[in-house]
Amino acid sequence: METNEKVSLLTRIKRNVTLGKVLTYVFLAIGALVMVWPFYWMISSAFKTQLEIVSFPPAFVPNSWAYLENFKIAFVKAPFAKYFFNSIVVTIACVACTTFTTILASFAFSRLNFKGRDLIFSLLLSFMMVPFEMVAMTNTTTITQFGLNNSLLGLIVPFTTSIYYTFILRNFFVSIPDSLYYSARIDGASNWQYLWKIMVPIAKPSLFTIILLNALTCWNSFFWPRIIITSAENRTLPFGLYAFMSEGGTEYGPYMAAATIVVVPMIALFLVARKYIVNGVARGGLKG
Repeated sequence: METNEKVSLLTRIKRNVTLGKVLTYVFLAIGALVMVWPFYWMISSAFKTQLEIVSFPPAFVPNSWAYLENFKIAFVKAPFAKYFFNSIVVTIACVACTTFTTILASFAFSRLNFKGRDLIFSLLLSFMMVPFEMVAMTNTTTITQFGLNNSLLGLIVPFTTSIYYTFILRNFFVSIPDSLYYSARIDGASNWQYLWKIMVPIAKPSLFTIILLNALTCWNSFFWPRIIITSAENRTLPFGLYAFMSEGGTEYGPYMAAATIVVVPMIALFLVARKYIVNGVARGGLKG
C-alpha cells in the first residue's frame, strides 16, 4: 500500500514538473513573439507596397520580398548612405577611444597603489547615477566653445571614456591573481608591458563585451546628435531617420525601409555576439 502511494506521489510530481516546463516554454514563446513581432513587421513592411501596408485585414507577408522600391525612395529622399558612413565613423572612433581609456583606467584602479584610489573610484561610480541629460547643457557649452558643434568630432569627444565600462573591466582585472603581477615584475616587465601582454589578453571576454555594448550605444545614439548637429551632411542614422520621418511625407513603406537600414546591422551584431555580452557582464560585474 505504501509502495502504491509512493508511486502515485512520484507520478504527480513528474506531472507537475512537466506542466511547469510546458507553461514556462509557453510564456517564453509568447514573450519572444511579443519582442520579435515589431521587428518582423518593420522589416516585412519595408518590402510591401503602400496598398499592402494600409490594407485590411493586414497583409502579414509581402507579396514579393524582392520589392525594393521603398529602399530606393528612402535613398533618393534622404542621403542614408552618408548617414550610414557618419554612424560608422562615429561608432568606430568612440569604441576605439573608450576601449583604450577604459583599459588604462581599469589597470590604474586595480593594480596601481596611489593615495585616494578607492575614494576616487567610488566618486566616479557615484557619477553613474547622474543621467546624461543633466550634463548635456555643460557638454554643449564646452563643445561650442571649442568650435566642435555641427561636426563628427563633436559627437565623438564627449564619449571617449565610460565609468560603467571601467567598472566592468576593473572588476575583472581585480580577479586576476596578484602573484601573476609580481612574477611579471620580477622577470623585468614594466607595468605597461604587463598590462598589454598579460592582462589585456586574459581580459578578452570582458573587452569584447565592452566593445559590443559601446558599439550598440554609439550606433543608436540620438539625443546628443540631435543637440549638436545642425546640417544634414553630418547626421547619423538615428537622427537622419527622425528627420526623414518628419520631412518625408506620409509614405509608410519608405519609413519602414529607412528604419530597417538603421536597426538591422545592430540586430545582426547582437544575435551573433549575445553570448559574449552576457558572459562578459557576468564576469566583470560579479567579481571584485
